[in-house]
Amino acid sequence: MIAGLVSAPVPLLLQKSFGFGDRLGLATPGHLAAVRQFPDFLPIFAQQSIREMTRTQRTPEEVMTAAQQALDAAGYTGKWGADGDHLKTPEDVQRVARAGFCFFTIDPSAFVNNAADTLDEASLNQEVAALERDGLFTGFDWKDYYLNRVFSVGHKFSPFRFDEETLFRAAVKYARATAHAEVMGKAIAQASAGKGEIEVSVDETDSPTSPLEHLFFALELQRRGVPNLVSLAPRFIGEFEKGIDYKGDLVRFEEQLKVHVAISKFAGPYKISIHSGSDKFSVYPIIGRVCRDLLHVKTAGTSYLEALRVVARVRPALFAEIAAYCRGRFDTDRASYHISTTQAQVAGLPAYESTAQEAVYLDEVAGRQLLHVTFGSVLTVGKDSKGRTFKEGILETLHERADLHSELLERHFAKHLSQLNAG
Repeated sequence: MIAGLVSAPVPLLLQKSFGFGDRLGLATPGHLAAVRQFPDFLPIFAQQSIREMTRTQRTPEEVMTAAQQALDAAGYTGKWGADGDHLKTPEDVQRVARAGFCFFTIDPSAFVNNAADTLDEASLNQEVAALERDGLFTGFDWKDYYLNRVFSVGHKFSPFRFDEETLFRAAVKYARATAHAEVMGKAIAQASAGKGEIEVSVDETDSPTSPLEHLFFALELQRRGVPNLVSLAPRFIGEFEKGIDYKGDLVRFEEQLKVHVAISKFAGPYKISIHSGSDKFSVYPIIGRVCRDLLHVKTAGTSYLEALRVVARVRPALFAEIAAYCRGRFDTDRASYHISTTQAQVAGLPAYESTAQEAVYLDEVAGRQLLHVTFGSVLTVGKDSKGRTFKEGILETLHERADLHSELLERHFAKHLSQLNAG
């Protein structure tokens, strides 16, 4: 953190919270204007994953300083957090800790076995034997603990019991991920002098986290002593795609979310974290009603899209070049994202000629996901017809129309927060 800046992040503990990702470093004034209308939410203003920092060529210090400077300029004195998101290695932890981050999101997805749900009996037994051989349960009679115990997570729910198959599949799917979380937890405790709060995220996996898998995962984190766990992000049923509304059965989602929250109280308490949480307006009232204060929502790319909306209105010719460039990058850049938009849908988008096409690119599914997944290319290598980087043009536009930028962000996130409170 830069000397002389007053505002500094602090742990938010189990208070209801909302994360505002900012890929350009200019969004905090709009974020602050929105969250000031909803004092029941504590904000995380500095939030960026290592992946996003790499793609935007920003450092943790730059992310932190951008938030601090904006908050100091606004005279903000309230509590706020700083999230080093999707951390995969102890080196990642050290980088964000040095910059003053105090919320650490562990991403152990590389250690999740996505095939666990479909393995045949012989293969499943082989994987379990490998877990035991590799010492995942050394000194712990795990089969006896899980198979001979009844877990009562709340009076509204039938007691949970593992049979051998469900236990083996949960262990094969998640045991190595919990072991990695233990390694990361120790690194976080060391880097933060024991003060860093921890989230563990398994949302970026192929199949949903069932309630029994959630219970196994949480109890293993507890057994392994992962410190200061304040939130956990399961992979929910339905689809939480980037930049668009939820896809799925709302009744089934609510039923299962109730169970996830009950487990979070039983094995914690800790907050349920909603990743890819932006623009999920159809489920926000459900999420707010069911989770109540045990809730963290994480957003990122939607703020970038509102920045591009400013460009689309103020400099339509620049936005037209950006949109055309994105169409050429889409097939490559979409590879690391779970989205449903296809290359054919992107190819069918009209050329941007005026604000008459704003909704096509910034309100409809294909356009939003096109712009969302190509942000790294736009901000690091993309150039306009005169050889100037797109990033320079975007930042210049946002500085010139800071009023419009802040207005759009305030309106967009006030809608998010009001819908979360609507339930």
